[in-house]
Amino acid sequence: MTTVNVYSQAQRLIKRLLKKLLKEVLSYQDGNLSSWLVEKKIKILCANYRFLLKPHKNSFLKTLAGSYAVDHESISKTASQMAELEIGGRHMIKVEEKLKTLLTPQYSWLFKHMGRLEKGVKFLVDMRTDVLDLLSELDPQCHDHIMLQQLNSNLRELLSLWFSVGFLNLERVTWKSPCLMLQKISEYEAVHPVRNWADLKQRVGAYRRCFVFTHKSMPDEPIVVLHTALSDEISASTREIVAAHSRMSVDIQMMSVTAADTVEDPSCVKAAIFYSITSTQKGLQGIELGNYLIKRVVCELQAEFPLVSQFSSLSPIPMFKNWLLDKIKGAEKGDQDNIVNSDVWQPVHEHLNCDWLELRKQLVTNSWHQDAQLIQLLRTPLLVSCAHYLYVEKRRGYAFDSVANFHLKNGAVMWRLNWLADLTPRGLSNSCGMMVNYRYFLDDTESNSRNYLENKKINATEQFIDLISKSAKSKI
Repeated sequence: MTTVNVYSQAQRLIKRLLKKLLKEVLSYQDGNLSSWLVEKKIKILCANYRFLLKPHKNSFLKTLAGSYAVDHESISKTASQMAELEIGGRHMIKVEEKLKTLLTPQYSWLFKHMGRLEKGVKFLVDMRTDVLDLLSELDPQCHDHIMLQQLNSNLRELLSLWFSVGFLNLERVTWKSPCLMLQKISEYEAVHPVRNWADLKQRVGAYRRCFVFTHKSMPDEPIVVLHTALSDEISASTREIVAAHSRMSVDIQMMSVTAADTVEDPSCVKAAIFYSITSTQKGLQGIELGNYLIKRVVCELQAEFPLVSQFSSLSPIPMFKNWLLDKIKGAEKGDQDNIVNSDVWQPVHEHLNCDWLELRKQLVTNSWHQDAQLIQLLRTPLLVSCAHYLYVEKRRGYAFDSVANFHLKNGAVMWRLNWLADLTPRGLSNSCGMMVNYRYFLDDTESNSRNYLENKKINATEQFIDLISKSAKSKI
């Protein structure tokens, strides 16, 4: 028998043992057993789950969601009984308590006990990651998806309580922070990948601030990471962030032959630019933490730098180019009601002999960026199209772009669209090199947030409105 077959058999055996152990553990729910025994069994359950490969984990999760949810028949009977009782009567209150118990899935009890274990909270965060991955693979109409969605909601509700802001610690990360924290900051960075240790040192050094939220149940894990650049003005590109650091830095060696570090001049700091925010745990998806981190960091920076008055993001536009390529494909198939058929794109079409395939090729390969004439020709149509994408395109009435939606919910203004702001391969591939500033006017953030959430109104500057008005296909 080959090693692969032996390992596969071991996986199937563990899966069967886990399901048997799961049934045993959940049978303890109504028993009067020692907490030591319950904890021991759940530890074994968690340890074996971690060992499973993805297909066997999926099978276990489907069993957990389908066999240990709620008893729908009992709920229906109890609800029928309740409908016949006098409202507010003593008997109705008892039936309400019974109904409440019936509406709580069996696995909810298991999750609470898992959370009490050492590293149990992290285990549940990772388990929810597995649940979300499985949900993304299933047909939303199938029975497994429906049951797993209920399990996911239960986990999210529980984690929302455990990860409420009052239980989170705000920490500043510096070059003197533990190596493990610095390594994870580097590994989790999702917006601007860290190139090397020198790059990381700069990001936590002078005129930079890196803040994280941590949780006492996950002490070595940054939950959310916010990188901030301190400047004398709001930067329009990653290059400007670096240039501001050089412009503002003071070399102590010029004043002392013994010192060798850069010092900060607080009087120079007038603006704070949030250039990267990363939620590190997929299992906490849907639990708002990033917005609270920004609010806390604003307070910290105001206390440290009294002259800072401008707060803004310098944000990526992750899916813009994919969206634009879809629009070009639509135009190829004859879709006339399409932004790439608007007048602003006419000079580009003429330059490329109305060849849609060539236009797509130039954008997909980023070769347009090597052609000075194309760079000039594409500037206006790309800016107009991107403004349309950010301001006009919607999902359920809110901004289609997830980064835009995040900052607008927080009360920011869609302030400035920046041409050729990120010329890295990632920046060119995601958004043709464009980035956007979402600016936080502190006196207006609450009203902006309410207006966006309640009325779905995006607060944008004249630059955006002017760009959108240049396209006959856009509607303001």
